[in-house]
Amino acid sequence: MSRPAESNNLTPLRTVIVAGAGIAGLTTALALARNGFRVVVLEQAERLEETGAGLQLSPNATRTLIDLGLSEPLKPHLVAPAGLRVLSAETGREIVRIPLGETAALRYGAPYWVIHRGDLQATLAGAVAQNLKITMKLGMHLDDFVAHPNGVTVSVHGGAGATYEHGIALIAADGLWSATRAQFGYGEPPRFSGRTAWRALVRAKDVSPEFTEPFIHLWLGRNAHLVHYPIKGGSVINVVVIVDDGWSAPGWSMPAARTDLLSHFPVRQWAPRALALIGAPEAWLKWALYDRRPILRGSKGPVALIGDAAHPMLPYLAQGAALAIEDAAVAAGCLARMPDNAAAALRSYWTQRRARAWKVQRLAARNGSRYHLAGFRAIVRNTAMHALGGTRLLHHYDWLYHWRPPAVPLSLD
Repeated sequence: MSRPAESNNLTPLRTVIVAGAGIAGLTTALALARNGFRVVVLEQAERLEETGAGLQLSPNATRTLIDLGLSEPLKPHLVAPAGLRVLSAETGREIVRIPLGETAALRYGAPYWVIHRGDLQATLAGAVAQNLKITMKLGMHLDDFVAHPNGVTVSVHGGAGATYEHGIALIAADGLWSATRAQFGYGEPPRFSGRTAWRALVRAKDVSPEFTEPFIHLWLGRNAHLVHYPIKGGSVINVVVIVDDGWSAPGWSMPAARTDLLSHFPVRQWAPRALALIGAPEAWLKWALYDRRPILRGSKGPVALIGDAAHPMLPYLAQGAALAIEDAAVAAGCLARMPDNAAAALRSYWTQRRARAWKVQRLAARNGSRYHLAGFRAIVRNTAMHALGGTRLLHHYDWLYHWRPPAVPLSLD
C-alpha cells in the first residue's frame, strides 16, 4: 500500500483506529475515549443491526461496563439472574443450583447479568454516538494497513470511494472471520466444531411460569443441550439449543424450521417441560459453531487483535463477549500508559491477555464435551456436580470472575 499524500482532519498524535463495531470494537472505542484518545470506528456494515442471541455477562465483564457509565442505560434491558439451575434433560430433575444474584455481586464486587446481544450493542452504539471523541464510519471496508514511524495508515473504501485513516494504533475487532488476523500470519480459516446453535425468543407470558423466574436454566442431554433465561427486563425468554450436527454454513441468521430442530430431541430422552419450551417458538434462527486455534502473537507493531479476531471461543463457558470486553479495557489501559509507543503498549496488552484467553478457550471447549455426555459418563458427571454443590461450583470460577483491569493513569485531556 502506498503512503497517501494527504491526511484527514484528525491529527494522528492521539487518534486510534478501531476496525469493527461489534461489542469488542464499541467497548474499545469507549474505553479509549475515556482515556483521552480520539477514536475512529470503521464498520463495513451499512447499518448496525440487533442480531445474535442472549448473552451472559459475568462480573469480569460487568465491572468494565459499569466503569464506562453504562449501568443506567443498560438497566431496562437487563435481568440479574438469582442463579444457574442445571437440569437433567432426561428426567427434568435439578442436578445442582449455582447461586448468582446477590451472592455473586458480593463475592466479586460486580453483578452477573443476562441481556440480548442486540440490546448491548445498541446501548454501546448509543454511547459512542454521544461521545464527541469518537467518529463512527459505517459502510467502510478496511483494505490494507501499513505501519510507519508515526503510527499506522489504513486504506478503506466505501460508497464515496477510497480514502485513508491515520492513527497511532489500529485495533482490529473484525470478528471470527477477521481479515486482519491473516496479516499476522494466521490465514487458516475457522474450524467447524461439529455443532450448530439454534436461537429463538418467546414471550414470557407464553411459557410456563417456572421459566419466567430470574434463573439461567441449563439442560444437559445426549448430544444436545438447552439454555434459556429471561431478558429484556423479564418480558422475553431467550432460548438457545446446541446440537451435534454436520450443517456448517457460515453466518448468524439462517432461518430454521422448528420441525428440523425437534428431530434432534427424541421424546424418550427429553423431559416434557423442556420439549414444551423448545416447541413454543415458531421462528428459529440457526448458526454453525466455529472456532480457531490459539495464536502466539496478537499484536504486530501498532496493530492488535481483540475479541473474536484474537481468540474466538465456543460458547460453553459463556465468556465470548466477556473476554472481548476485558480485551477492550486492557488495550485502552496499555495505550493510556504508553501513548508515545503504541507498539510497546500493544505488546504489553497481548502479554497480559494471551494466557488467560488460551485458558478460557480450552475450558470452554472442554465444557462442550461434558455437556453432551450420555449413559454412565453422564451419570458420573451429574453425581459429581450434585456432590460438589452450587456454592463450591461457583467458587471454582473465582479465577475467572474476580478479574479486574489493571489501573490506568489519569485521562490524557
